[in-house]
Amino acid sequence: MGGMSNVHFNAHTALTAWQSGPFSIVVALTLVGIAYWYLRADWQLASKGRRWLGRRTVSFMAGLAAIELAVQSPVATFTGSYFQAHVAQHLLLMVVAPPLLALGAPSTLLLQTAGRGTKKRWLTVLRSRAFSVLSFPVLVWFFYFGAMFAFFLTPLVNVAMHHMDLMDGFNVAFLMGGCLYWWPMVGLDPNLHWRMGYGARIANLALGVPFEAFLGVAILSQASPIASMYSLQSTHAGGGLLWSATELSTFAGVVPIFLQWIRSDERAGARADARADRAFEAKALAERAGDVDVLPPVAVAAAAGGSTGIDRFRPLFQPGNSAWEAMWRAKAGYVPGRGPATGGNGRAPKS
Repeated sequence: MGGMSNVHFNAHTALTAWQSGPFSIVVALTLVGIAYWYLRADWQLASKGRRWLGRRTVSFMAGLAAIELAVQSPVATFTGSYFQAHVAQHLLLMVVAPPLLALGAPSTLLLQTAGRGTKKRWLTVLRSRAFSVLSFPVLVWFFYFGAMFAFFLTPLVNVAMHHMDLMDGFNVAFLMGGCLYWWPMVGLDPNLHWRMGYGARIANLALGVPFEAFLGVAILSQASPIASMYSLQSTHAGGGLLWSATELSTFAGVVPIFLQWIRSDERAGARADARADRAFEAKALAERAGDVDVLPPVAVAAAAGGSTGIDRFRPLFQPGNSAWEAMWRAKAGYVPGRGPATGGNGRAPKS
């Protein structure tokens, strides 16, 4: 970022105080290049008749815009005068941009559109031991939350703000840490080493709540400014912003993950129902052929394929599975559990 100038907030500076230093220019050019690649890859898929979801493109572009706001807009300029702006920059880089980028599924888009050599090199990176260690969820969690504690509760924030090249490096590290943290939370791009279920994702987010609250309260309780260029009032305001925004981001992350979990269970149930229907249809065909007591191998495979435990028998406990009910009613005159009591062979006892 361009120097640590003491710029006061007003309507004019809020619109015009953009950064123009070497770092912000390099970042802007890099973001333009990434945006061009993404849109070109999207167009390549469309030209092949393959659809790329528009909401993914919008999310990815919004993530790039959030990075640009963090490092070049007046938000970056005001970090030299207001701790609230510093916190806003931090949130844009660690809480806003990473999940938006992850929602764009850039790794998936790359693997679907890149040449053979590029795909091979990217898969080599994803499968490497170094990336396995770097993306280990427990390590990422400690880095994500530990970095905030180490930066805001030590003299490091004051040192970094007096050496802007160091601050620029920290901002890049914060962005990378945020991407590593939110990538598995969103879950659109597969991690070849570590896969987190929906429950683990929610737990991962929930575990950070008390740490975020403690950090916010610690800053609010400080008796002196957090850095020499900030006032005590600005320090407390920034602590409140950090506390409230991080808690809100956790809630905003839990809700869509929980909804994804519900939809995933519904899809799994629908697949199990379809397999059970095919199994009963196969059994009905076997009965018509005279083989009443033996379930054909194809039915066994249809019932068991990809389903375990109670999911295989879910249709027996849910109403409205008309396919097997209709066949059973046509064959025996009743539906098990809703008609006459059954004998040991599953048929109604003869009077």
